[in-house]
Amino acid sequence: MSSNELTITTTSIPGLVVVELPVHGDNRGWFKENWQREKMLAAGLPDFGPVQNNISFNGRRGTTRGIHAEPWDKFVSVATGSIFGAWVDLRQGESFGASVTIELSPSRAVFVPRGVGNAFQTLEENTAYTYLVNDHWSPEAQSEYSFLNLADEAVDINWPISLDECELSDKDRHHPRLADVAPIAPAPYLVVGSGGQLGRALTDLLKERGIPFHAPDRRELDLSDPESWKESYRWRGYRGIINASAMTAVDAAETPDGRAQAWKVNASGVSALADVAREAGIPLVHVSTDYVFDGQKPQDQMYMPEDSVAPLSVYGQSKAAGEMAVRAIPRHYLVRTSWVIGEGKNFVGIMRQLAERGVAPKVVADQRGRPTFAAELAEGILHLLASGAEYGVYHLSNSGPVITWHELAREVFRLTGHDPESVSPTSTAEYFATTSVWAPRPSNSVLDLTAIEKAGFTPKDHREALREYLDGLEVVSGPVDAA
Repeated sequence: MSSNELTITTTSIPGLVVVELPVHGDNRGWFKENWQREKMLAAGLPDFGPVQNNISFNGRRGTTRGIHAEPWDKFVSVATGSIFGAWVDLRQGESFGASVTIELSPSRAVFVPRGVGNAFQTLEENTAYTYLVNDHWSPEAQSEYSFLNLADEAVDINWPISLDECELSDKDRHHPRLADVAPIAPAPYLVVGSGGQLGRALTDLLKERGIPFHAPDRRELDLSDPESWKESYRWRGYRGIINASAMTAVDAAETPDGRAQAWKVNASGVSALADVAREAGIPLVHVSTDYVFDGQKPQDQMYMPEDSVAPLSVYGQSKAAGEMAVRAIPRHYLVRTSWVIGEGKNFVGIMRQLAERGVAPKVVADQRGRPTFAAELAEGILHLLASGAEYGVYHLSNSGPVITWHELAREVFRLTGHDPESVSPTSTAEYFATTSVWAPRPSNSVLDLTAIEKAGFTPKDHREALREYLDGLEVVSGPVDAA
């Protein structure tokens, strides 16, 4: 005989789902597929990537264990016997304290998300309780556990067998009540490159939204030296990795030392990040650049996410190599951007300083694109992660009309109350005529935004973003490189 088909049912605890498992039996006994990734993903179960299978054998009826919330997801089921299962949401949020109780036999399982307290009571002798988890136990992980008393009055679980008659550990008898339990925060993101323009925007936004994150500085995580950090983190304890780090000195990358550094950071370092993300089963967000394209598309066309790369410079080549490593892992968001402007030295800040000092600069007018303000880029990245958008390649800049660097400079002068006519146009070749080493730039850097818009994020018009950016920009005194 066989039970019903594989089905998944949601519960009042977000993310906690009940799985009805087909069990096939005859006079010899029965068989079931306790974990079948392809079928279960198709039915709607998260692809949680189990790494360990544990079995708890309980000889006596009434054995009770819990309530334990651990820093990993679990898939719990019964091999023999039956249990009364109880789950309590101990995560931050509106569902904190919500409970669900279900009887489990071999034909039923439950997926338990990280931070949801898990408990069970055996209803038969010789019950084997089994669970898959997607992280390995470690002392660091144990420090993130949370516990709730089995007899908590606020949750009021109706145990079939009185707890006074049950087999309990001394620890389980003395766990705290709900009022004394600190809600469990979501797993943090790891932000690599937090000192750069995008990294600062990301950490500011994560702080503003109360989203946990860890942002190691370069002394802790130097992307150019993977051997110094690959074994230093409990990667499965992170919600995802956001790589905002890169060697972006495009002209210096054309020198022997710069070339080596660009490849260490933008290619080898990114490949190492991709390795740990794949092994941990967590998403990697990697930020790339318009420099992976040669910019030779007709001026009335934009670059699509699926377009082939054809970098002109060492910087572009190293970034393209990093992209290949990222695209090889299943859970990735590859976000290409252009003309980034954020906190720190950047084109808009330099133009404002020149305007304030009465300098009349020459600015290239044969490179076309759209600026990307770091705050907007950070918003888009967090949107992809929070919305569960399809993994893949996205282009993200601010929206609005396509412009040149010369036109952007003129707009900075105009918005700051200076004469835009003092900004004169020049060509890229003329600008670098007296420079011995410089990287070729794509003349067309316009990125098509359709994919990110279909994912539910509409970038702000760069003209509006520029006004907002200038309103919050402090004028910095000191020498300025007009280049």
